[in-house]
Amino acid sequence: MTTTKLKIRVDGDPCLRKKSSPVEDFGPAEHMLVNLMIDAMYEANGVGLAAPQVGINKRIFVIDIGEGPIIIINPKILKQEGSICCEEGCLSVPQIAIPISRPERIQVQYQDPQNKTIKKWFEGLMARAFLHELDHLDGKLIVDYATDEDLNKYKEQLDKIHASAKL
Repeated sequence: MTTTKLKIRVDGDPCLRKKSSPVEDFGPAEHMLVNLMIDAMYEANGVGLAAPQVGINKRIFVIDIGEGPIIIINPKILKQEGSICCEEGCLSVPQIAIPISRPERIQVQYQDPQNKTIKKWFEGLMARAFLHELDHLDGKLIVDYATDEDLNKYKEQLDKIHASAKL
């Protein structure tokens, strides 16, 4: 028996910079994809993973902030409240942390794997993780929030990451 593992793409991979397409039908292939994504997220010790990070430009991501995995399909932000700045890391930009200001609380809408529309409020780490993964679906990475000072500080690491993306 062979087990399929997904490779997490890193900054420099063109897939990470494309806007993802909506999911029209969540079928067996998508169920398999999210199960593999959850495995890859846990193996990499992440709290979230978006489909573009594994080379699939579909509007799907998974999150687990310690309460079990949540599968998010075709997400939208309906409302935002407050603002808080925290350092964020990313599995696609390893060993780099960038301070990013994001809303403290968000109202979201998405579909679950049973095609049910979910509308709810998230706050704290869940709101931050949701917004971070949503950025991936729009081709945005944490380095896009970096100041020139941050980019200079991490230049050597970023060069190595970009070189590994070409392999």
